[in-house]
Amino acid sequence: MESASDLAEALAARAEPFCRAYLPDGTLQGDYWAVGDATGTPGQSMRVRLADRGGRSAGKWRDYATAEFGDLLDIIAHVKGLSDFADVASEARAFLGHPDAQRVEPSAKTPAIQQSDLQEKARRLLGTGKPIAGTPVEAYLKNRGIRRFGRALAWHPNVFYRAPRGSKMSPEPAMLASITDNAGRTTGVARTWLDVERRCVADLEDPKRVMGTLYGNAVRFGRRDSVLGCGEGLETMLSVGTVLPYLPLAACLTATHLGLFEIPDHVAEVWIFHDEDDAGRLSAARLARRARKSGRRVVIHGPVFNDFNDDLTDIGEEFIYGRMLHEIGPIVEAFARPGMVAA
Repeated sequence: MESASDLAEALAARAEPFCRAYLPDGTLQGDYWAVGDATGTPGQSMRVRLADRGGRSAGKWRDYATAEFGDLLDIIAHVKGLSDFADVASEARAFLGHPDAQRVEPSAKTPAIQQSDLQEKARRLLGTGKPIAGTPVEAYLKNRGIRRFGRALAWHPNVFYRAPRGSKMSPEPAMLASITDNAGRTTGVARTWLDVERRCVADLEDPKRVMGTLYGNAVRFGRRDSVLGCGEGLETMLSVGTVLPYLPLAACLTATHLGLFEIPDHVAEVWIFHDEDDAGRLSAARLARRARKSGRRVVIHGPVFNDFNDDLTDIGEEFIYGRMLHEIGPIVEAFARPGMVAA
């Protein structure tokens, strides 16, 4: 019986053909394969090492936008939407041409990367954050038309930032957001570095990053309810929450992780608010398939422009609310501000 490490090593020996097969929208850049994220969307944020060099092993990857890392087995899980390690192992054997003679028992619930040290660092960082009232975080969100906040958010004047290909670290002001699992445990922190004077995201390379474990988890707002609104970015979901202040929200932070979100057991109805691009629509469809398979009702709702924060700033709350009433139905009234009127 092959172990996970045996399979990962065998895949690493064929790292380039693996990337060409599973991440075909990536590009070859020297000893690396560059791609947008672990599901294979086009881009440059993620690097897969293709050859052993300088004491570093082939088959390892890092996403510089989210700070996640792993091996080629993790990529199989992301690309194929698999959560059972036995299924990941079977897919790996199929690629390697091995006979699938035995079922390999999973070593964990999901193939998520063990990042306990990063989780602890995330908890410590969140512990030093301050409530956002009266801080540059509140000013930044209000500057984007957002009026829905929550205890998941914090302000920190000095969060260390390092450029993706740099070595020097500098303390910069940032918004922090607590990432939690379905049991309420903090698994990570989302950091958004801010330009305090201009009340916007800082002009840095990759100014939004995650530390800890995001796989299956989210930044959450609101009380427990049988209905849950899910989407990508913090600003996107807080814009939805500005229109529907009583709707529980889960911000999964990236399109990849929207598709991988673990829906809480108590949720019977999932409202998916996707960004208006291919990655957003595909991830919404992936989450919807999983939700429907488990017997949940699903609503998929997209913006007029790129995302719901664009809609909020360009066409306003009343117009968004009217579209929601028309496409989702009168149930949205239960989560709206009293007296809210559709445009």
